[in-house]
Amino acid sequence: MIDTILLTAARICTFEERRALTNASGFFFARGERLFLVTSRHVLRDKPSLHFPNRIEIELHTDPENLAESTGFSIPLYGDGTSLWRQGQDKSGDIDVAVIEIERAALPPRTAYRAFTPAHLPGRLEPVEVGSSLLVVGFPLGFHDTLHHMPVVRQAVLASSFGLRFKGEGYFLTDARTHRGTSGAPVVMRVYSQDQARGDLPWLLLGVHSARLDVGSRDLKLDEALGLNCAWYGDILMTLTEY
Repeated sequence: MIDTILLTAARICTFEERRALTNASGFFFARGERLFLVTSRHVLRDKPSLHFPNRIEIELHTDPENLAESTGFSIPLYGDGTSLWRQGQDKSGDIDVAVIEIERAALPPRTAYRAFTPAHLPGRLEPVEVGSSLLVVGFPLGFHDTLHHMPVVRQAVLASSFGLRFKGEGYFLTDARTHRGTSGAPVVMRVYSQDQARGDLPWLLLGVHSARLDVGSRDLKLDEALGLNCAWYGDILMTLTEY
């Protein structure tokens, strides 16, 4: 038996033509018959760091009975000079989340994966309390199970009120140890109530991990890093995956 939550995540490698650039995390989100790869927007383009890939590659399991079998799946980021991904904004500015559609027909016939759906986004009747135990499912520093091509999970705690957008921005805070390469990972909370719409994924998709936070006035010698991170609310996916 495999923990299905591990099959939602995809290791992302960014490229400029054939030149490898960075590693990151992402996950699958399905809406109707359409399938999307979700990650952080800065994974696909980040002007401050001069990061301008033109394609990404994800690793796919090609045999549900043998998870050691995998293949790379290349996804172009531009077509006719136009970016193929979607990114969002709110009244506070850019949101560090991006989605790019994947043609299901282009996937290997026996691809083994799981995708979150709108049913996995928290509803009004599902309270998410500060201090709740969360998981961040991804590939920190590119680290993963290289035999079975699986992500790892880091424990996290909800560090700000989920019902109040932190500083009015479109994200909430988590308390977790994270590293480069975790950008774009899903932030999830286990639920124990039965909901057939969620299938065999008994998790709430709360958000998308973006980056570690720090205090500009912190004394690098005397003060430890905060250990806090921002995660953008998952409800932005409903906007980004509209027809």
